[in-house]
Amino acid sequence: MRVSSPPKGRTRIMRFGMIALLGIVALGGVLAVIHGLPAHAAQSNRTQYSATKGVLTPVGVVNPRALPADTSAGSVHSRAPRATHAHATASAATASHIVASSATVAAAKTGSLIRNFNGTSSHDSAVTNFGLEFEPPDQGLCVGNGFVLEPVNSAYNIYRNDGTLVVGPINVNALFGEGLKQFTSDPRCLFDKATHTWFASILFINDKNTAARTDLAVNTSGDPTTPWTIYHIDATDNGNHGMPNHPGCPCFGDQPLIGIDQFNVYISTNEFSILGSQFNGAQIYALSKSDLVALDHPVHFVHFDNLTSGGAIAASVQPAITYGSSDAEYFMNSLDPNGTGDNRIGVWALTNRNAVFQGNVPVLSSVVITSEPYAIPPGAMQQGASSLLDSGDDRMQQVENINGDLWGELTTAVTISGDSTTRAGAAWFKVHAHLNGQVIGGASIRDQGYVAVAGNYLIYPAIQEASTGAVAMIMTLSGPTFFPSVVYGVLTPGQTQFTSLRIAAFGSGSYSPNSTRWGDYSFAVLDPNNQGIWLATEYVPPLSSQTPDGLQNWGTRVIEVNAKV
Repeated sequence: MRVSSPPKGRTRIMRFGMIALLGIVALGGVLAVIHGLPAHAAQSNRTQYSATKGVLTPVGVVNPRALPADTSAGSVHSRAPRATHAHATASAATASHIVASSATVAAAKTGSLIRNFNGTSSHDSAVTNFGLEFEPPDQGLCVGNGFVLEPVNSAYNIYRNDGTLVVGPINVNALFGEGLKQFTSDPRCLFDKATHTWFASILFINDKNTAARTDLAVNTSGDPTTPWTIYHIDATDNGNHGMPNHPGCPCFGDQPLIGIDQFNVYISTNEFSILGSQFNGAQIYALSKSDLVALDHPVHFVHFDNLTSGGAIAASVQPAITYGSSDAEYFMNSLDPNGTGDNRIGVWALTNRNAVFQGNVPVLSSVVITSEPYAIPPGAMQQGASSLLDSGDDRMQQVENINGDLWGELTTAVTISGDSTTRAGAAWFKVHAHLNGQVIGGASIRDQGYVAVAGNYLIYPAIQEASTGAVAMIMTLSGPTFFPSVVYGVLTPGQTQFTSLRIAAFGSGSYSPNSTRWGDYSFAVLDPNNQGIWLATEYVPPLSSQTPDGLQNWGTRVIEVNAKV
């Protein structure tokens, strides 16, 4: 969820659990990794839930090419140049297991960079939002048909695959037909190769704090610069409009998460009271993909609520981005309900998925499995500043379903051998689930591990496997000798550990000490043509990508990693 800096308007920061640090395991080496052992299901059942059926109709159409690309550049005051730190400073501190990667197109081998360019930035957000400055970026990323779409809080750009700007920057609200000054947050997007369709979602809360929804924009042309059709999914849940009546509502669905399979588009949110402290847990929405692609048809959907996982209210249940066909739509979530660390993962399956299109309710079930331990990470140190980057918490960041395996990742606290300080690092999981009839029969962890750098911090990872078996993971690197920078690692088929990290872009300086937020997530997506893996994360970019007044200096970097083997 976005926060303005300095604070303007809504400043609620959504987190669950208390902050705690946990040294997980002693790791050796500069780049520390662990190859985990298989874990088996501890519990399997037909999940208890409530379900509400409904139908959506289009509420409007927006055309990106007809929108202003810069709504207020003339009203933003210019800024004096600020001294920058030379990249050589960070490069000289590079450890033996951290290598720099060229920003140009690299040789054709697994893990080399095919693309590497600056993405949507704090400058783009400010000049399209009448000078308002938001943090963190919460960037989405979707790629298809020769285009790259990257929305952030609170702007978006559409690029060609080579990074050439086609449309933008544009206020992100315009993509969803909302007023440019209305409150939105947490944009995400998907490109569905099977139907040649783009999908984008965002959280919306009205000015009176009496209603909220998730906006869903759909473009079936294959070209995201052409008109999008808009749908509204009510998230107020106070008993009106056929929706359930939940405690503490009117409510809103924080950080809408998006997934897809051959039958449906899935959105999962965390429901909070707009004006109170009530938390009602994860809400899962399944929307008929064939209805959405038809555009002029009513769109059938099912809303699942009253969900639990591991004996606690379910939160941040990540729907899988499913590539190809699958026997179910799968979801994963971390637990840690008390913020004291955990070693369990929730794995969910939704079957009889065509029931949504038919106006019926699919079957939702879940298991809880044992995993490697994880815990809420500490704040990340950065070169040249005493202020810390906010490393967030240990919720599951993203889930993909490739070749029948689920990949997930999160930021965790780690303790590295020879390093007395608890650091932030990445934990990752490769999970295989199976059905027993229409319910999930169990799940096991096929592989898992940690990635950490001695003396430094890795935060907000995003991981993706290609159909070739190559795996890439991106994250922010920061530490006493590193400005916030972009790093990625690669697993080639047969490998079980990320053995080195590569710097895709050095940070140009420290993050503004007046800012408090980082993340709240990175993003990874498979190239529809299976040529590479696209990834995006936050870092401190060149001055040209920072806000004109110097109060916000975050930016994003978009890279494509070669997945051929």
